[in-house]
Amino acid sequence: MNLQKIYTATDVHIAGEVFRIINDVPFVQYGSLKEFDEQLPSVFSEEMALLLNEPRGFAGINGCLVVPPFTESGDVAAVFFNHEGTLPIHYGGVIAIVTAMLESGRLQEKAAGEYYIETVQGVIPVIAVKEKEQVVSARVALGECSVIKTDVPLLDESYTIVQADQRYALFDNKALGLKIELSELSALKKWGKNNLQELKTNSDIQGIILMDDEALVQGKIKTVTFRKDGWIVRSPGFGPTTACFASLLSRDGIEVEQTLLNESVYGSFLESKAHYDGKVQFSVNARAFITGLQTFVLDPTDPLPKGFLIK
Repeated sequence: MNLQKIYTATDVHIAGEVFRIINDVPFVQYGSLKEFDEQLPSVFSEEMALLLNEPRGFAGINGCLVVPPFTESGDVAAVFFNHEGTLPIHYGGVIAIVTAMLESGRLQEKAAGEYYIETVQGVIPVIAVKEKEQVVSARVALGECSVIKTDVPLLDESYTIVQADQRYALFDNKALGLKIELSELSALKKWGKNNLQELKTNSDIQGIILMDDEALVQGKIKTVTFRKDGWIVRSPGFGPTTACFASLLSRDGIEVEQTLLNESVYGSFLESKAHYDGKVQFSVNARAFITGLQTFVLDPTDPLPKGFLIK
């Protein structure tokens, strides 16, 4: 074997969604995190494909790069990306980074348990609770989330447009009769594909959420979220969870200061809460788990240097 390139990474999952934290930062000149984010696709495109695509990755994996902070208030700075390119923010990735760096000793533990992650969308605060060298929970603030428009017609259905970490089309399951269960995955995929096809002309919509709030009186909902490329998000999703919370608040289905538990189609959970401080703000509580410390190599004779995707 002739090793041309070697990369190390830490894999972390939160509620089933996978984040690959890549330790080998490209050597490029950058004066700010925004500049680094803008340059990354051009200087790291081959590595992004190598580390996220099959056979080393898969369609649902997310990438993270961690660099030293640019401001005095930040503990670390981070850039997020997936198969489409860089992402302005991924709140699950923020918790994944804090967990991996605390448990590996790369981030110094603070008595107050509050850490600040610099992103291109600003500094994100995270409260992490560590017990016996493990981060047992972490809470991230998502800030504002708002309902843009309700009762938007689509075929024989209607949806609500909600702005969270990105803009979502939120559908209520009551009118559809679909069950958000693994046994109904085929029917759910078909429904998602049809609606994504109908919404493809609306470039503002970046994801579709199907919500079942039948158990809302117990503070629980179930959701399935489809990315714009048709891939089902494996976790309940940080943005989708707050989008559902905001929609329920707007129609008095839930109150501020209540806790909302969101279950994904795969049976994983995220816990969210809203509080009022002049405006409604949201936070999500979750736990991340390190699943692997890996070394990836590229042999120059490998016929699949950029990998491939199965969707």
